[in-house]
Amino acid sequence: MTPPPSGWRDELRAAWLALTFLTTLPLPHLPELRDGDFARASAYYPLAGYAVGGLVSLVLWLPLALPAGVHAALALGGWLLLTGMLHFDGLVDSADALFAMKSPAQRLEILRDVHVGAFGLATGTLTLLTLWSLLSAPLPTFAPLVAAVAARTVLLLPMQLYPAARQTLPGAASPTTTSPGATSLGASSRGGRHEGLVALGLALPTLLLPGAWTAWLAALVTALLLARFAAARLGGGLNGDGYGMIVTVTELAALCALAWGLPTWGAA
Repeated sequence: MTPPPSGWRDELRAAWLALTFLTTLPLPHLPELRDGDFARASAYYPLAGYAVGGLVSLVLWLPLALPAGVHAALALGGWLLLTGMLHFDGLVDSADALFAMKSPAQRLEILRDVHVGAFGLATGTLTLLTLWSLLSAPLPTFAPLVAAVAARTVLLLPMQLYPAARQTLPGAASPTTTSPGATSLGASSRGGRHEGLVALGLALPTLLLPGAWTAWLAALVTALLLARFAAARLGGGLNGDGYGMIVTVTELAALCALAWGLPTWGAA
C-alpha cells in the first residue's frame, strides 16, 4: 500500500527522485531511499517528460543551418541522452522476450539475458528510424514535449492495472529483474489515486496546445493495448523493461497522431 503524503518535503523528495531516476540531468541523487519513495515519485513522472520533451523541442526549435535529417538526428540524440536510454533499453529487451515463441516462464528468463537478439535489434532499429523520420517531418516544435509528458502520465494506468511480473510460473525460480531500473519500476513504484491525480494535474497544461488531444488519445490507447499484450505474454504481469517499452512506443504513437494532423498545421 502506498504511504499517504506527509508534507511538502516528501513531495519535493518525490519530484527529485522522479527526475534523477528517469533522466540523466546532473542532479545529486538522494542519499537514501525509504519505503514508498518510488511509489510517491510516480506522481512526478510528467516532470521527467517536460525535461526530456522540452530539450528535444528546444533542439528542433533552434534555427540551425543544417539539413532536416541532421537536425532531427541531433534531436534524437538529445532524446536518448537525457533518458539514459532507459526506456529504449526496456523496448529492446522486451522485444526479444515478447516476440519469442516460448512459454511465459521462458520469456521471463529471456528478459534476464543481457544479450540482444534479433527481435530486439530489429525492433530497436525500426523504432529509431521511425522516431528520426517523425522528427524530420514538419511537426509543431512542441510535439516531443506533448509526446513525452503524455507517455509518462498514461504509464501510471498499466502500473495500476497489472501486477509485477515475477518468475513464479512453472519452470521459473526467482523474481525477474533485468535492467537496473526494473525493480524500481515494478510493484514498489505503483502509486495510488493521489499520485494519479497529481500526475494528471502536472500534465494537463500540455492539453492546451493545439491538437494535443489527439496525441493524448493515441498515447492512452497504445499504452493500454501494449500493456495488455505484454502482460498476456509474460503470464499476467509487467516489469520495468515492459514499462520502458510502453513509454517508448507510446511516445511514437503520440508523435504519429500529431503527424496525422500535418495538413491542419500546414493550413494554419
